[in-house]
Order: sequence, then structure tokens, then C-alpha cells
Amino acid sequence: MVNGMKKIGIMGSTGSIGTQTLEIVRKYPDRLQVTALAAGSNVKLLEEQVREFEPRLAVMWTAKAAEDLRDRISDLNTAVICGMDGLLQMAALPEMDILVTAIVGMIGILPTIEAIRAHKDIALANKETLVTAGHIIMPLAKEMGVSILPVDSEHSAIFQSMQGEKKSQVSKILLTASGGPFRGKTRKDLEQMKAEDALKHPNWSMGKKVTIDSSTLVNKGLEVMEARWLFGVGLEKIQVMIHPESIVHSAVEYRDGAVIGQLGVPDMKLPIQYALLYPDRFEVPGSRPLDLFSIGRLTFEKPDMETFTGLKLAFEAAKTGGTMPAVFNAANEKAVALFLENRIRFLQIAEVIEMAMERHRVMEEPTVEQILEAEAEAHESVSKCIG
Repeated sequence: MVNGMKKIGIMGSTGSIGTQTLEIVRKYPDRLQVTALAAGSNVKLLEEQVREFEPRLAVMWTAKAAEDLRDRISDLNTAVICGMDGLLQMAALPEMDILVTAIVGMIGILPTIEAIRAHKDIALANKETLVTAGHIIMPLAKEMGVSILPVDSEHSAIFQSMQGEKKSQVSKILLTASGGPFRGKTRKDLEQMKAEDALKHPNWSMGKKVTIDSSTLVNKGLEVMEARWLFGVGLEKIQVMIHPESIVHSAVEYRDGAVIGQLGVPDMKLPIQYALLYPDRFEVPGSRPLDLFSIGRLTFEKPDMETFTGLKLAFEAAKTGGTMPAVFNAANEKAVALFLENRIRFLQIAEVIEMAMERHRVMEEPTVEQILEAEAEAHESVSKCIG
């Protein structure tokens, strides 16, 4: 970092987190400079981003998409590469201080490890990295002196609530959840729910996969696993609370009974910006101030884990450890895709996850290769079951 300017790379620049990250760069061009962008298949949008931000490097997932982008931006000096090799090259780019990992799926694990080894700070928005490989990522980050800065609103809230406090004095982490579009529904109600119903989140604007995960509470289960590694606490110290207003983004209870939380309007740009510009705080582009008078009251409920069994299964997977979280995540990923294709019903998402977990033989302290093998096994198991 030179003269207060942070040079950033964004994996997943055309997605929800990536595009909001670029909004912040537009607001603070004197503090943030884009040096690398990576996307899956949206060549048109990545071309627009490359033309605006002029990064040194752009990465597309497929060779065909990379060739298309290369042709489109032949008048520019941005190099275009592709695939996992491209992501790994991007992760170790010398002209980069911090990597925003906003891609979905386990393909984020290897580039994150590569970036940490290259002494890059990580703005973490890829849940799978810690859910499946937290036992590898966190010790490596400590060894390399790298900061893992959470981008999820809940983990950012916890991170902010622990500033200046001793981790040893944490009594409990209070992880809040909106409850999604189906809060208060019975299993009978859920039998009739379609993908279009699950995609109507009451508070947050997110991608389809994350929105479905919110409706099943699987997303909260993944966040429990992530919090365990990020903050070095046991599962017994993490409590999920349904908070439908989505104003208290999470909180930390200390041994003296004090509870410190972070409140704000539901806006992902705040935690993204906090991760990028930490420890400084600046005005968030397009945000509105929190007006507690208009909100009136804040409510909290216990999660219904008998109706939303995905959360219950997440705790079981986390307690089992080893490769089981990877199987939980992979089976859910496959099940959500099937649900969005109208090939399975809403309640079958958790049933598919449970089936994959029951069939899996756990490997303790898995390597990255074993984690990816467990993912492939879970995908195959689900495909055989559903057909």
C-alpha cells in the first residue's frame, strides 16, 4: 500500500458483492485502485468494468469467454487470462494489497490460499473457504501475518463488536438472521412453496443462491461454521437469533454480561467498505442513516430448527467436522440448483443434504484435495439420488 492507496483485486466482480465493491471504489478513487478483476461468464459486464477501472489483469473462467473479452478490449493494456490458473496468478499479483473473494463455491479456496501465501489481505465474501477449509486457512493467515477481513454483514458486525476487546472474555456470539421470506411458516406451508416465493427476501438484495439459502436457514448454518473459524470460538458459544427487522447485524456477549452489537440499515456496502478501508470509516455511497424512531421496535425469536432442518443439519456437520462441512455445503449447492430448476420441492433441499451426510465417510483434518473430493462425491451422491 502506497500513500494510503489500497490496490485491490476482485474475484467475482460481476456479481452482487463485486458490483457493490466497485461502487465504493468509484466513491473513493483516491483510496482504492482496482488492479485485477475476475468473473465467471458475464463478458459484457466485465468489459464495461475493465474499460472503466483499467485493471492490469482480467480473468474469465473459460477459455472461450477469455478469448471473447480479449477481442473486445484489444485496444486496452489489460491482460486477459482464464481458469483456475488465471485465478491463482491473479491471487499472487505483486501489484495488489487486498483480494476480495466474492465468487461462489469451493473454487475460492485455492486462490485464497495462494493470496495468503503471497501476503495479501483477504476481504472474505466466499463462505465456502472457511466452511470447508477453515482449519487450513486460519493457521496459514496467522503464519503469514495476513488479515482476514469479513465481508458478510453478520461477521463484519461481530468483528466490529470485538474491536478493542479481548477474545478470551467473549461469552457468546449472537448471530442474527432475518428469518427469510418463510419466517413463521409451518412444514405444511412450506410444501407448497416455489422458487419464486423463496426468492422474495424481505430485507436484503442478494444473488439467487444466497437468497434461497436464507429461506432454508442453511445460509445461517454456513455462517455459524464460518464464525467458528473467524473468531476462534466453540460451537457452544454461537447462538442464532431470528431478528426480522435486520437492524442488529449481530452482537457479542462478554463474560460480564455486556452485549455489544452493530446496528445499521440493511446495506451490504457498509461491511464491504469496512473490510476494504479498515480501520478507517467513511461515508458509504448511497446509504441512508439509521432512523430508530421510524423502526419503532426490534424483535428477536428463537430459530425453528424442526421446521427449518437445514440449520440443525449445519450444526451437526460442524460438530462432526473433517470433510462433513464440505459435504453439507456441496449437497446444499446441488439441491438449491435442482430447486431453482423446479426438479425438487422446497423441503427436499434439507432432505437431500441429510441423505448426502448420511452416506459420507468422514475424513479428519482433510487436505484441499480431499475437500474437493468430498465435494465431488456429494454432488455425485445427489445426482444419483435425484436422477
